Amino acid sequence: MNFDVTDEHKMIRDMVREFTVEVIVPRAEEMERTGEYPYDIMTQMGELGIMGIPFPEEYGGSGGDWVGMHVCIEEISRGDLTLGAMLDVTTSVAGQEIYAFGTEGQKKEWLTPIARGTNIGAFALTEPNSGSDAGALRTKAVLEGNEWVLNGTKQFVTNIGLDNASVVLVAAMSGKNKKGNIISTFIVPKRAPGFQLGKKYEKMTWHASATHEVIMEDCRIPKENLLGDPTRGFAQHLAVLQTGRISIAAISVGVAQACLDNALTYAKERTQFGQPIFNFQAIQFKLADMAVSIELARNQYLKAAWLKDQGRKNTFEASVAKLYASEMVEKVASDAVQIHGGYGYMDEYPVSRYYKGVKLLQIVEGTSEVQRMILSRILWSQ
Repeated sequence: MNFDVTDEHKMIRDMVREFTVEVIVPRAEEMERTGEYPYDIMTQMGELGIMGIPFPEEYGGSGGDWVGMHVCIEEISRGDLTLGAMLDVTTSVAGQEIYAFGTEGQKKEWLTPIARGTNIGAFALTEPNSGSDAGALRTKAVLEGNEWVLNGTKQFVTNIGLDNASVVLVAAMSGKNKKGNIISTFIVPKRAPGFQLGKKYEKMTWHASATHEVIMEDCRIPKENLLGDPTRGFAQHLAVLQTGRISIAAISVGVAQACLDNALTYAKERTQFGQPIFNFQAIQFKLADMAVSIELARNQYLKAAWLKDQGRKNTFEASVAKLYASEMVEKVASDAVQIHGGYGYMDEYPVSRYYKGVKLLQIVEGTSEVQRMILSRILWSQ
């Protein structure tokens, strides 16, 4: 066993860490406070090749791997988790699904600009009455001549409200068979006739992340925009969603590391009773527990990403990584606030922003409860 990252991964980590410290960290609080979308930062990320790390050069990528991508996502998330989430949806979900199941023409047309970072991708699965029970979706797709006609409403769609978002992958019911509804996935351009953005969701945090409702009323797209096997659209998404779960784990580790970094610095500088509060065992033990939890979560997401790069099954490892890391970061963020005391509740300290933002990581890409269901099913089959 070799736990060393490669020279390439070290290069990615160092480059992205420098970028995060110099570009993202100074803007993160302002972005959260104003809700301004950081288009200039996303442009710079694209120029660095960040969105295309795991994709071949022929499609605008860097020819790297998923370990490198997730090392990158962790480092970006240390500065701002909403940019980490943008990468999750753009690269790990939308980009990967086009790469894994798309035709050569679809990859050239739709994956290339995503990999280059000139366009941002999105995915629309959740509906008003269909969340964790994704198989209950009601959006319909009907083939009329050379066009698919889509009707339905999607909610909680990340990225699509961005000006540089060009395409959304839409899961829709395209027919029925003996097993029930046939779910297919479609590449829907934002400019397609009948496609419109609905309301922008006002969230309690993640203000720099665009989250919108999507409405399709007789939305027409070319016949060739069907993605992959028309009878396995849902299975396709589940396949790439595993990688999305690794990404959420990497985001969680990045934010947790930022919490530890800030809490450690504060504990060394803050004096009470004539000495730094780091000298008190209660503070030392909190920091030690935080470091242990982060290390375990990091090792798990790297293992899951490595298995994916090897072409090996990683369902169990991805769910473990997502479940453990997303619940770990909530505890770490809480302890970071506690170490800061009253200051931790003030907006001027980053730990208050981290604490508010991490809860959603237990919900997106499959809730903690869904992860436990998946793991239980795997245990049952053993």
